[in-house]
Amino acid sequence: MAVQAVSSGPRARVAPWNDPVIRGWVFQIVVVGLVGLLAWYLVSNTVENLQRQKIASGFHYLDREAGFEIGDTMIAYSPASTYGRAILVGLLNTLKVSVLGILLATVLGTLLGVGRLSNNWLLSKICEWYVEAFRNVPLLLWLFLFYKLISEAFPGPRQAINFWNSIFLSNRGVYFPVPLADPIHQWMGVAFLVGIVAAWWLHRWARRRQDATGQPFPAISAGFGLIVGLPAIVWLLGGAPHHMSWPALRGFNFQGGTVIQPEFTALLVGLVVYTSAFIAEIVRSGILALHKGQSEAAAALGLSRGQSMRLVLLPQALRVIVPPMTSQYLNITKNSSLAIAIGYPDLVASINVTINQTGQAIENVLIIMAAYLSVSLSISAFMNWYNKRIALRER
Repeated sequence: MAVQAVSSGPRARVAPWNDPVIRGWVFQIVVVGLVGLLAWYLVSNTVENLQRQKIASGFHYLDREAGFEIGDTMIAYSPASTYGRAILVGLLNTLKVSVLGILLATVLGTLLGVGRLSNNWLLSKICEWYVEAFRNVPLLLWLFLFYKLISEAFPGPRQAINFWNSIFLSNRGVYFPVPLADPIHQWMGVAFLVGIVAAWWLHRWARRRQDATGQPFPAISAGFGLIVGLPAIVWLLGGAPHHMSWPALRGFNFQGGTVIQPEFTALLVGLVVYTSAFIAEIVRSGILALHKGQSEAAAALGLSRGQSMRLVLLPQALRVIVPPMTSQYLNITKNSSLAIAIGYPDLVASINVTINQTGQAIENVLIIMAAYLSVSLSISAFMNWYNKRIALRER
């Protein structure tokens, strides 16, 4: 017996204001329009007020002479440089302390997190006390403390602590010799970058080779040899220039060589010890999130506790560790703005002087916001890429 299919009747027509799709689009258009009107009102009102008070606006001031000193610079700078270059110097200082802080805090935090899980009672307690002490006190107080200790615990330049008559430690920083500038140094830098890329490629090749044949390859030592050896070869081929600039006491301070200033040291130490306490808890929780069968299986294979941690537990725990670690890396970058409290010339400090001299606060605040937003989004993008790379993939 044939069953006749029942055809559905015509779809009932719905009024446009009752259609959820149309209603959703209307609401979004209205919200975007209201936000645009609010932005237009704020911008136009600000421009009108600036014109009424005869306050200059725009970014033309960036080409004017800055006229102020910056104590710590990574590029050439003098008071005759422009405000734009002064802001660039501050941004580079922020990036320098942020990158070093991220690297050092990651290493120290990982060691502390693993140490808290140690079977050694004393080591575990020391790591626990460290974490509780540093993460429960505001970072600004640690910066003040470290800066005060460095500036008052060491003598002045004339009584500086002398190491081998070449390194001098005083309350104005650590002075040590550096090579004199030579054109071959640029090529050594290129060789260093080539060595890093070659070491990365060698590591990938060694891993594929081990997966295919089971034979290990000393990729770490070979990669280190490439990173160090290539610049050394370029240095030798360039005539091996070895002229140095040595620090020497001239008047009330040292001349020659280079210096690590106490403000930079206090800021870096404060950021590292404070953030490493949070990273330690992230690492510890990531390892504890793994099933205990993983460590039992590693022990059954005859791996030592250190090998189990390095080869089995930490690689798996990364999938839990990386997302919250991203927040800590962002915190290091943003917390570096506290450098102004101890006098380190970072981005905020440079722009603060620029605001005082030019009076153009809105433009300078926008520059700060754009700079930190760009750096933070770059860190987030890299960490998201790395998180996807180590994520488990379904077969």
